[in-house]
Amino acid sequence: MISSVRGTVLHVEPDAVVIEVGGVGLSVAVTSQVARATRAGATVMLHTSLIVREDALSLFGFESRDDLHVFTQLLGVTGVGPKSALGVLSTLTVGQIADAVAADDDAPFRRVSGIGPKTAKLIVVQLTGKIAAPTPGASGGAGVPPAIAVQVVQALVGLGWSERIAAEAVQGVVESSGDADRASVPALLRLTLSVLGPARKEPVGG
Repeated sequence: MISSVRGTVLHVEPDAVVIEVGGVGLSVAVTSQVARATRAGATVMLHTSLIVREDALSLFGFESRDDLHVFTQLLGVTGVGPKSALGVLSTLTVGQIADAVAADDDAPFRRVSGIGPKTAKLIVVQLTGKIAAPTPGASGGAGVPPAIAVQVVQALVGLGWSERIAAEAVQGVVESSGDADRASVPALLRLTLSVLGPARKEPVGG
C-alpha cells in the first residue's frame, strides 16, 4: 500500500501531478485546488490512496489526512467511485462536507458534477457519524490555504528542520498571526523562521 509520496513535481495537469520518486515519475490524481497550488520543480508530499482495478492501478493524493479520510469514506458510499469522490473534495472542503452531513443536507453534494440527487442523499445517509470537522491546524489553520502551510513546512524541512518541528512551528505562527501576515508562502515562512531561530535548527529526522 502506498500511503504517501514525496518528491519533485515534473508536470502539472488540471486533475493530476507527476511526481518523481526515486527516478520514477508517478502520476497522482489530485483535487483542482492541489493542482492549482502546485508548480513544476517544487517538492511536495501527498497522503495517497492506491486504487486497484483489473485494468489499472490509480494513485490519488491529498494534502491532509482529513482529506484522505473523507475520500476513503466516500468510496464506501453506494454509487461513488474514485473520480466522483475526488470531485466532491474538489468542490467542497472537509468542513463543508462535515457540516452538510451533520445537517442532513444533500444540496451541496448535488452541486458536484457527476453526483445525482439519489447519490447525494446516499452520501449524507451513509456518512452520518463517520465524518467529523477537521482538527485545528490539520489543513493549515483557519484562514490559511492548505497549500501555503504545506509549502512552508516543506521549505523548512529543506533548510534542515525536522518535519515535526516545522509543522508545529507553522501551526503556532498561524494561530498567533493575522490574516495579512499568513496570506502567502514568503510571509508565513519569514514569520516562522523568526520564531524558530538558528538555535532551534536541527537535522532532518531529529
